[in-house]
Amino acid sequence: MSQSPEMRASDVERDRVAAVLREHTAVGRLTMDEFNERLELLYKSKTRGELARLTADLPDVDLSQRQVAKVSETSVEKKQHAGMRAAWGAWAMASSINWIIWLIISVSSGDMIYPWPLWVMGPWGVILLVSSIFGGDEDKKKS
Repeated sequence: MSQSPEMRASDVERDRVAAVLREHTAVGRLTMDEFNERLELLYKSKTRGELARLTADLPDVDLSQRQVAKVSETSVEKKQHAGMRAAWGAWAMASSINWIIWLIISVSSGDMIYPWPLWVMGPWGVILLVSSIFGGDEDKKKS
């Protein structure tokens, strides 16, 4: 197969050109307006020739030589903590909804019924508590 400019472009090729445009914008070869214009044209492009015209006035960029940004341990820890906060938030929301339902049923029946929400929030809360206390060391053990 030939690599002719009339050949249809793939999404992967468009993504590569978008990365090149971002790189040139980051180093100041393109303004944000130029970047946005070219990006709009990029996703409208159908052939490899149209993609090549978008970067014809720019020097070649070898994206494979770029260093991958290292993720700091603090950002990983924040994500873990954010996940646990979300889990605790879900637990609190579900528990409060169950208590509200229990209260409505108790008031409407005129009788204090068995506090069944304890069976919902108890085991779930214990699992979350154990995960919060002992679950944070998994990434440190892998290193």
